[in-house]
Amino acid sequence: MIDDLLTPLVPKIAAFRRDIHAHPELAFDELRTSQKVADHLAELGLEVHRGIARTGVVARLKLGSSPRAIGLRADMDALPLSELNSFPHHSTHAGKMHACGHDGHTAMLLGAAEALCKLRDFDGTVYFIFQPAEEHEGGGRVMVEEGLFERFPMDMVFGLHNWPGMEAGSFGVTEGPVMAGADRFEIEITGRGGHAAMPHQAVDVVVAGSALVQAVQSLVSRNADPLDAAVVSVTRFHAGHADNVLPETAVLGGTVRSLNGELQDALEAGLRRICSGIEATYRVGIDLRYERGYPPTFNAFEPTAIAREVARHVAGEHRVQTALPPSMGAEDFAYLAKVVPACYVWLGNGPGEGGCMLHSPHYDFNDDIISTGIRYWVRLVGRALAP
Repeated sequence: MIDDLLTPLVPKIAAFRRDIHAHPELAFDELRTSQKVADHLAELGLEVHRGIARTGVVARLKLGSSPRAIGLRADMDALPLSELNSFPHHSTHAGKMHACGHDGHTAMLLGAAEALCKLRDFDGTVYFIFQPAEEHEGGGRVMVEEGLFERFPMDMVFGLHNWPGMEAGSFGVTEGPVMAGADRFEIEITGRGGHAAMPHQAVDVVVAGSALVQAVQSLVSRNADPLDAAVVSVTRFHAGHADNVLPETAVLGGTVRSLNGELQDALEAGLRRICSGIEATYRVGIDLRYERGYPPTFNAFEPTAIAREVARHVAGEHRVQTALPPSMGAEDFAYLAKVVPACYVWLGNGPGEGGCMLHSPHYDFNDDIISTGIRYWVRLVGRALAP
């Protein structure tokens, strides 16, 4: 039955995906995208709720009498990136691009909603969650704060992301931590400027900053358990404008990532401790601004077991990896997973040759995996909400 549905459905969903790709919108500005999504869902006869987290959309499909409910989530936003592709559906908005496949995620979930409306072979409630602002802005957190789970109670929630470099149509389904928590920091160092030929009359912020960068390397290598994955990276260091002037200030920034919430706390405390030590040693002033970002994304046992079973049914057992190492990237699906049991899986997007990796200006979602994604969502609902 689903094969008969997919034959006409997949080309339509692929066209929808390419239209979204050609009209990318950034975080919390997904006005056209959310409008098209909501209108399509309404045309299917679903109960549609708009304006959650500004541009988010949630649709409800209930069949039968079971009180069970699950959520399926897709992200909608693009990246502030200039596209370098030349195919017909390339971005028409300068400096904006769907370089992470959110256009494909949105389209596949819309296809699944349409298929489920026609198949109608489950007992319970499905919530289709179209989330804004996954890229850095935390739309998932805002949806939770605005009462996502109070307004739409659900027992489990599921997410999916395409993954270049994995065989097209294959799956990665791993229990436990799958993506890291990610924090940001900015450090401003203030000293006393002076002539580069007379450094003894100045308080050198470049030397202090360089010592700080070196000291930060010990946070992971000498303060974290070697079995706990963590990253502390200083990614920018700005100071001075002239060769013969010792600058008054320096600004450093970077990221802290780990798969363990307690370790995140320890790394922040360690960074503050290092800043205090550098401040005293080099006689500079240091202002550390530390911003908590996305928490680690954790796959719970029950939804992961269901997702693994469904992925094997859809792709074949030999095309489902169950022991993939976690990614040190971050994902705001983590905010949903902190509230209800959740599972976030990878769907292979095919080879990443030619720069076709996530966040590349040459990236494009692989339309050949749309049918696999729709099948996965439909089978997942049938398994989790079996009559």
